[in-house]
Amino acid sequence: MGAGLVLNLDMLLVLAILALTVWLFVSEWWPGDVAALMLLVLIGLMGLVPLNQLFSGFASNAVMSIMAVMILGAGLDRTGLMTRAADLILYLAGDTERRLVLALSAVAGTISGFMQNPAVVALFLPVASQIAARTGYPLSRLLLPMAACIVLGGTMTTVGNSPMILLNDLIESSNKNLPQGAQTLANLPLFAVLPVGLALLIAGLLYFYFFGLKRLPVNETDESVTPRTTEAYFERLYGRSGERYELRVYPDSSIAGLSIAEAESVADAPLLLALKTDEETRLAPPADTRIGAGCVLTVLGDAEQVERYAQQQGMGVLPGHHHTGDLFDSQVAGVSEAVLPPNSSWIGQSAQALRLRKRYGMSLLAIQRTNAVLSEQVRAIQLQAGDTLIFHCSWKDLNEHMSQRDFVVITDYPKEPQRLQKQGVATVFFIGAFLLGLFAHVPLPIALFAGAVGMLATGVLSIEEAYRAISWKTIFSLACLIPLSIAIDQTGTAAWIAGWGAELLGSLGPIPLQLILVLLATLAAMAMGQVGATVLMVPIAINTALAVNADPKVFALVVTLGASNNFITNSNPVIAMISGPGNYQTKDLMRVTWPLSLLFIAVSMVLVNLVF
Repeated sequence: MGAGLVLNLDMLLVLAILALTVWLFVSEWWPGDVAALMLLVLIGLMGLVPLNQLFSGFASNAVMSIMAVMILGAGLDRTGLMTRAADLILYLAGDTERRLVLALSAVAGTISGFMQNPAVVALFLPVASQIAARTGYPLSRLLLPMAACIVLGGTMTTVGNSPMILLNDLIESSNKNLPQGAQTLANLPLFAVLPVGLALLIAGLLYFYFFGLKRLPVNETDESVTPRTTEAYFERLYGRSGERYELRVYPDSSIAGLSIAEAESVADAPLLLALKTDEETRLAPPADTRIGAGCVLTVLGDAEQVERYAQQQGMGVLPGHHHTGDLFDSQVAGVSEAVLPPNSSWIGQSAQALRLRKRYGMSLLAIQRTNAVLSEQVRAIQLQAGDTLIFHCSWKDLNEHMSQRDFVVITDYPKEPQRLQKQGVATVFFIGAFLLGLFAHVPLPIALFAGAVGMLATGVLSIEEAYRAISWKTIFSLACLIPLSIAIDQTGTAAWIAGWGAELLGSLGPIPLQLILVLLATLAAMAMGQVGATVLMVPIAINTALAVNADPKVFALVVTLGASNNFITNSNPVIAMISGPGNYQTKDLMRVTWPLSLLFIAVSMVLVNLVF
C-alpha cells in the first residue's frame, strides 16, 4: 500500500513539519500553545490543508467536549462537592495507610473518567493535603498513587483525557482518506472503552496496594500544608528560627524614601511582609511603594538578622505587633503553597514581572523546584511548570485570584462560602449530561453542553466563572494540532510511513506491530505530550493496520492508550502538578512507575484485542 506511494513535495513538507513539531515540544523553546499555533500557520502557508479545514479544530467535537467538561467540573467544585471527598475517603480507609492510598486513588481515578485529568488533580491536591494533615502521613506517599490512578482512570471514557477525546475526531479525519474499498470506521461511544479503562484502573490500584507503596520514597521531612503561623512555616522551610518584627522608619533612616524593592535589595535584608503608613496598613505592599519616615515595616527573619538590619539602616525594633498584627491572624492571612500547572500564564515570567504584590497581594517567600528550595533573589527567578510557590497573603486575595487557574493552591485554608445549596442541582446536571449522551443518542458535545447550560441557568456557576474554568491554552493546543493530523493523512504521509513499516515489519504479525506502535506512542508522549503523540501516531496506526489487513480501530485505540501512558515526565500535566508538592525526583518517578507502565501496555493490549 504505502510502499508503492511516491514521496512527493507535500509529503516532504509534512515530514519536515513533523520533525519541527517534535523539536518544538521537546526543546520547549516556546510554550506549547504558541508552538501549536505556529504549526497551524505554517501548515496554512504551505497549503497542506484546505482553508475550510485549517481552522476546523476550533469547532471540532473534541474541543467542544473538553470545554463542556471543564465547565461541568467547575460546577462540582463551586458547590463544595469535592470538599466532602476527604471525609468520604477517610471514612472508607480508616487509619491504615495502605487502605487510605487505595481509597484516595480509587475515588480520584473514578472521577477522572468524567473530567479532564489536570482538573481532577487540581481538585484533589487540597483533598490529599487535608488528609495528610489529619492522619500525619507524608504527602509524598499519597500524591503519586493518586496521580497515576487519575491517568489510568482517564481511559475509562472517551472524555476522560485529551488522547481519548481526540480519537473520534482523528477517526473521522481518517475516514475521509481511506483507500477505495476500505470500510469506514465508526466512532467510539462514550463508554465503549470502559472495560479497558476499568481494568487499567483496577490493575493500578492492585499494583500500589501490593507493590507500589514499597517503592515510594519515604521523606521524613515531608509535611502536609495547613494554615499555620508565618513564623512556624519559616522555621520549617529554612531550618532556622524565624519571627515577625515591626520596625519603625526614622526620618534619618537610609530606608526612608526608598521603594519596597530597593529596601529588599539591601544585603541581608529580611523578608518585608507589610507596611503601615498614615493612609493605610497593607499586606504584601507593591514593590514600587515608597517607604516614608514614620512608617512601620513588618519583616520576617531571625532576631539577629533583623536587629542587624535595623541598626544598619537606622530603624528601631518595636515591641509586640500592635501596628500590623491583625493582618497576620491565621483566619485572615498566612503562608500558602500553590503549584503552577503547565497551562499557567505565569510560566516563563518572574514574580517581579508579574507584580505579584501589586496585582495579587502576594508576597513570594520561596520557590520549591524538584527537591530544591530557591529563596535567594526569589522575585527575579523565572517560573517553570510544576514549581511550587510559597507565598504569604490574605485568604481574601487568595480566594479572589485562584479562580484564574494560573496556580493550584494545595494549602487547606479558610475559603469563601461555597454554593452548598446547589450541590443537588450540580449533581443532577453532571450525571444527566452523561446519561443523555449514553442513552438518548444525542451527540456527546451537545449532551455535555446541555449539562453545562443547566448549571449556568440554575446559578451553579456564573458565566464569568464558566469562562475562567476553561483552560484556553489547552483549547488552543488541541485545536491547532488537529490540522496537523489532517495534513499527515490527506497528503498520504501516514500511508507512506505505514507502507514502509508494514513492508519491513509486516511479517511479524498484528500483535508485534501493535506493540511497536504503542511503544513509539509512549515515548512520543514522554517527549512531546499526550496530544502531540496522539495526533502523530493515530493516522500512522490506522494506515499500518490497513497495510497488513488488520483492524484499524484496534490499532488506533491501543496507540491512543499508549499516548496516555506517561507517569515519568512533566510533559504529562498530571505529573508536572504533583512533582513539586510531592518533592519527587525523576529517579523516584522511574523507580515507582516503570513497572506500572509495562503493566499498562500489557493490560491495554490484551483487553483491546479481546473486547474489540
